[in-house]
Amino acid sequence: MTDHPPTTGTPPAPDVAPAPPPLTGSTTGTGGTAPLTRIIRNALDRLRAFDRRRPRVWDAAVTGFWVVAAVLDYTSGGWRTVADDDVTAAEPLVLLMSLCFSLPLLWRRTHPMAVLLLMAPASLLNVWTGAVVQAALLQLIPVFQIVLRSSFRTVGAAAALFVAPVLAIGVRIASTWGQQVVSYVWGLVFVVLLGIAVRTRREYTEALVERAHRLEHERDQQARLAAAAERTRIAREMHDIIGHNLSVITGLADGGAYAARKSPERAGQALEAIGATSRQALSELRRLLGVLRDDHPEAVRAPQPTLDELAPLIERVRRAGLPVHLELHGEPPARSLTPGRQLTVYRVVQEALTNTLKHATRPTSATVTLTYSRTHLAARITDTGTGAGTTADAEEAALPAQGIMGMRERAALYDGTVEAGPLPNHGGWQIMLRLPLEDTHP
Repeated sequence: MTDHPPTTGTPPAPDVAPAPPPLTGSTTGTGGTAPLTRIIRNALDRLRAFDRRRPRVWDAAVTGFWVVAAVLDYTSGGWRTVADDDVTAAEPLVLLMSLCFSLPLLWRRTHPMAVLLLMAPASLLNVWTGAVVQAALLQLIPVFQIVLRSSFRTVGAAAALFVAPVLAIGVRIASTWGQQVVSYVWGLVFVVLLGIAVRTRREYTEALVERAHRLEHERDQQARLAAAAERTRIAREMHDIIGHNLSVITGLADGGAYAARKSPERAGQALEAIGATSRQALSELRRLLGVLRDDHPEAVRAPQPTLDELAPLIERVRRAGLPVHLELHGEPPARSLTPGRQLTVYRVVQEALTNTLKHATRPTSATVTLTYSRTHLAARITDTGTGAGTTADAEEAALPAQGIMGMRERAALYDGTVEAGPLPNHGGWQIMLRLPLEDTHP
């Protein structure tokens, strides 16, 4: 800490400590605070606000008050009641000393140590001549300011500077101990303790305000992270819903166009399947978007695809022209998987079959194998395709595998893993999902 805080940029600190932020509501409320306490707090708040707006006006007012008090002490002769019997100071010198103790208070907050040094010669002259003007106690005001904002080493120097003249005259004249030295020391102790209490309260208040700002910043940051995670989840759901159903519709439309030339009945069946798939896609989109609408309290949040929906999913893919075979191994657990795990398995199977519909180029078939063990569920989706065959498909396949990334993100939510790659022995592709049946605990 510095002894002389800068006077530019920010106004000097007020003489009193800032009030802590209200804990509950406004300070003008009727509950929890006594009326007298509210009145005092409001008055102090207004005083601090005025001091922040007009610091020089407040300094001049305080200085003027003590100057008037010092001059009145001189003109009324009050200083003679405490002066020594053998006082040698002339009255003009007493007036000069009173002004030396009061006028420098104008800079008590900006340069408190300099003010105390300026008062030191007057203090020494005051006790040496035996005048003992009461204005000498005004030295405690810059001492208080030093305690508020300076280091304890500086506080010690200020205290020594305050009591040194009195101790010097006390050593020379033993009769002054009881009247002057003890009163000066007690005044110094009181002011130092008061300054430490105010400083501690001010630092505690600043710490509370800083902590509140930090918590507010962390809250906003958490909200942004939650919003980003929610956007990612919604984008993943939209990708799964729209991508799969549009791929199925595209396959049905291509098959219907081909069948229309030879078998109008097959074309009609393809159109019916397109209508059913479109209606299901719209239903899932309404369900997802309904959750996002704040003005839709009746939005359905519970229904999400489960393992029971795998059979209808495979049937729709078959209608789109991809033969799919479903195999089950092992015994399903007595207790059903959590909805989140079931949704993960469903979306992984859906994404794998959709990729097969989009990228396979030669007659292809797919196999979905679900294997239950005591602790895990494994889903393996394989196909016999050869990958992208057209330029557009090749460009699309060269892009980052967003679908596979989405699968891995879903599986990671439940400590699962997803592996994707070509089959080792022949053309084709496989997706391998391994998912724990229950949450793993460290």
